[in-house]
Amino acid sequence: MTLPSEDEAPSPALIAAQAALAAEHAAVYGYGVLGGRVEAERRTEARAAYDGHRARRDTLVRTVRDLGGAPVAADAAYALPFAVADTASALRLAAVLEDRVAGVCADLVRATEGPARAEAAGALREAAVRAARWRGGNVAFPGLAERAPDTDPAETGPVEAAGAQAPRGRG
Repeated sequence: MTLPSEDEAPSPALIAAQAALAAEHAAVYGYGVLGGRVEAERRTEARAAYDGHRARRDTLVRTVRDLGGAPVAADAAYALPFAVADTASALRLAAVLEDRVAGVCADLVRATEGPARAEAAGALREAAVRAARWRGGNVAFPGLAERAPDTDPAETGPVEAAGAQAPRGRG
């Protein structure tokens, strides 16, 4: 494999993989916060989601390296979109996290081919299913912010929506 030079712009696949990794970092953090607030009957589900995001994060670290990039590091903390004080807000946060992960996974599907695309599609599907479970219903086009209810895609891109900074060169 040939690694890109420092002057070479990152590939769309690398940019999308970095965004997905940033979203997974944010999801791991978010599940750590909401895990203590979710009702006892749903803690096993929250733990499984947490573990799933940790595993996906680790896979994406390898993917970014394979694409010649340095994996984006997790932030020490992330600003939550709202206070998580009870079960209802914990469930809402879980759905928001999954929606955001689905969005960056949709971008990764668009940017990749072959086995990488299949892996990204699987991650999109998993996030969409978890979001539907947390929300108690699904959306017509998971991962597509412009089709989700109550969203303005002009306000946030997939990276910013995940709680991360945009990669250099993407504004």
